[in-house]
Amino acid sequence: MGKYKETFGIDTSKSVFDVYGSKSGHRQFSNDESGFVSFLGYIPKDSLVLMEATGYYHYRFAQFLYNQGVSVAVVNPLSVKRFIQMKLAKVKTDKSDAKAICEYGQYTELTLYNALSEVQSECYQLFRLLDNYIKHRTALKNKLQGEEVLGIPSNFAYRSLKRSLSHLDKEISSLEARLLSLVKQDQQHQLSLLTSIPGIGTKTALFLIIVTDGFTKFETSSQLCSYVGITPTLRESGSSIRSRGRISKVGNKKLRNLLFLCSFNACKYNLACKKLYDRLVAKGKSKKLALIAVCNKLLKQAFSIAKSGLAYDANYVSVLATK
Repeated sequence: MGKYKETFGIDTSKSVFDVYGSKSGHRQFSNDESGFVSFLGYIPKDSLVLMEATGYYHYRFAQFLYNQGVSVAVVNPLSVKRFIQMKLAKVKTDKSDAKAICEYGQYTELTLYNALSEVQSECYQLFRLLDNYIKHRTALKNKLQGEEVLGIPSNFAYRSLKRSLSHLDKEISSLEARLLSLVKQDQQHQLSLLTSIPGIGTKTALFLIIVTDGFTKFETSSQLCSYVGITPTLRESGSSIRSRGRISKVGNKKLRNLLFLCSFNACKYNLACKKLYDRLVAKGKSKKLALIAVCNKLLKQAFSIAKSGLAYDANYVSVLATK
């Protein structure tokens, strides 16, 4: 990071953001347009600004700085948390967090932030809302089942739950239709390529394009698999600790669940996935482990096809898929 005059770590909250500069120390600004402008005047040119990905709070600030020509990096909060734990820090304040983010940026190779287009921005908003509605719908379905178990449920409560569930179904369908329309407008070719893979349906292809920014976020398929959280983890230490291998699950849960559902069809109709599944089961591996391996294979196929721009061909094994 020696090419930057100074590195600034940002800890963002609802009303303010704390700043820690590698040379200038701590400052605090209001988390609004006036605070953004004040911060812009405070930092020297050719500075690097780091902030954690904190949903709504970081997004507007990152977009503002990017549009003003400032080098910005948005980092994973878990990475910063592990960095703080590694230092055995005993103090936890907004100021100390900003300092830790600053120090993290000085010792880590970072990928700079790229601003989202209007279509990408709307897709992210719709995707987050859709995820929220789906979770709410699941909770309502569970509540309905609970009421039915009572044996004599309140008709008024039951009808209210049914109305809420019906309303959510309509909203979810509307959001999915809007997402599909936006992605077709921006990434129709890539959507067609991904759905050419046996086992990957329109919804999974749609979500893959959205969460990967059209596969521009990742340089290798291994990075994508890690992001989704289907890479294996191993815990062994000496002779006493030898746990079963598991997937990391540190990633996008919604996409991971969709891929798992896709794996059932992929085992039937996707030649490479079927061979992989049969080989693992023949070796005595559990069917669940084999299905997770199929999820991994599907992601690698999707990455390969998206990057190459070529539709799925059962007789062609891309070099990219092996990375």
